[in-house]
Amino acid sequence: MLNDYVRKGNPKSRNRAYVVHRLDRDTSGILLFAKSEQAKTFLQEHWEQTDKRYLAIVHGRLTPKEGKISTYLAENSAQRVYSTLDPARGKLSHTTYTVLKEARGFSLVEIHLLTGRKHQIRVHFAGKGHPVAGDRKYGNGDPASKRLALHARSISFTHPFSKKKMTFDTGMPEEFARLLGKM
Repeated sequence: MLNDYVRKGNPKSRNRAYVVHRLDRDTSGILLFAKSEQAKTFLQEHWEQTDKRYLAIVHGRLTPKEGKISTYLAENSAQRVYSTLDPARGKLSHTTYTVLKEARGFSLVEIHLLTGRKHQIRVHFAGKGHPVAGDRKYGNGDPASKRLALHARSISFTHPFSKKKMTFDTGMPEEFARLLGKM
């Protein structure tokens, strides 16, 4: 669909969108695409300097109310990601968080993703005993949310050509507000 939009309805157009990163299937929010391969390469090469913020609703009340989760993440043959203490088996992953609100056994958490590994947020919070609401893969089976309560809220990066700092923020999804209202 995005390529059709970029091509303005002309299927023979050479214009296209280049994927810079991905989100987990059920995660909502901001996705970054580039209009040229050169821009895509620049953004991917500078990915560690890209500031990525998420919102999540997790089970339970976290203590401390802000902190950093650091583990090595590995993937088994069933494509399930897990934390390990063995640096030879996994990639070091860092997630910081701040609790914004707590109610009825849930916490709204702002997350700063310092590395970007597959299922990182979901595995880190499940490992702390606070899985993301609605997470069918790493959750506790409680159908608190019809969807995964994880949202890529904002992204800040250096523009590949102008070198200006660019920031995009979507705020909180209406569904999160409804879920929080029920809390």
